[in-house]
Amino acid sequence: MGPQRRPLSRPGAATYHSFQMSATLAPIELVSGMILSDEIYARIGAAIADGTFPPGHRLRDVELAQQLGVSRTPVREALQRLERFGLVEIAVGRYTRVTAPSDALRRDTGEFAAYFLGNALSLSLSRCSDDDLADLVATVDAALAGIDTGNAAAVFSAASRLGIVAARATGNSVFDTIIHETSIVVERNLRGWSGVRAEAAPRRENWQLLRDRISARDAAGAEETIRRLYGVTPGAARPAHP
Repeated sequence: MGPQRRPLSRPGAATYHSFQMSATLAPIELVSGMILSDEIYARIGAAIADGTFPPGHRLRDVELAQQLGVSRTPVREALQRLERFGLVEIAVGRYTRVTAPSDALRRDTGEFAAYFLGNALSLSLSRCSDDDLADLVATVDAALAGIDTGNAAAVFSAASRLGIVAARATGNSVFDTIIHETSIVVERNLRGWSGVRAEAAPRRENWQLLRDRISARDAAGAEETIRRLYGVTPGAARPAHP
C-alpha cells in the first residue's frame, strides 16, 4: 500500500498532498575534513532535488536524525537552511514539508542560473588550467551525448554539473561558495521545467557552439551562448508573474 496522503492547502497557495516519510537516507560516515552540517544539508537537499522527497513530503527531524545517525540539532539547522532557500516550509509545532516551485520561481531560477553560469564561464576561461578546461569540455560532451540519445536526464545532469565545474575553475572562493549553497536549489527548481527545454536540433547546435567556444577559450562567446541556451536576453523586460 502506498503512503497515506491528504490534501493540504491555504488561500493563495499551491495545493499539496501530505506524504508521510517512507524513503530513507543512508547513515553518514564521518571522514576527516567533513563539515557535518553541510553534509546533512546536502543529503536532504539532494533527496528533495531528485524527487525522493516530493512536494508535500513531511520531514521529521527525529526520523531524519535516526536515519543519518546524527543528533537532531544539526538536522534542524539543515532544515532551517533549506527553508531559507525555499525548498521546505516550516510551521513551528505543526509540520515541515517539501515545497513545490511555482513557474515564477522557476523563471527567476533560470535567469539566475543563466547569468551565474555565464559569468563563471567568462571568468574561468580567462584563467583556468588546461585540466579544468578539459573538464569543462567533457561536461559539455556529456550533454551532447544525452541529446543524441534522447536522455533528457543526462542533459540536465550535465548542465547542473557545468555550473559546479565552471565555478571551481574560476579559482574564486566566492563563486565556489555561491554554487555550493545554490546548486541544489537550482537543480530542484529547474528539473523537468519546460522553460529550460528546447527542440533537439537547435539545442544541439547551441551546445555544440558552447563546446567550440569553451575549447577556444572564447569567454564572451561562451557567456552569450549560455544565455541563448537559457533563453535569456540581457536588458529584456522580465515576464509578468501570474
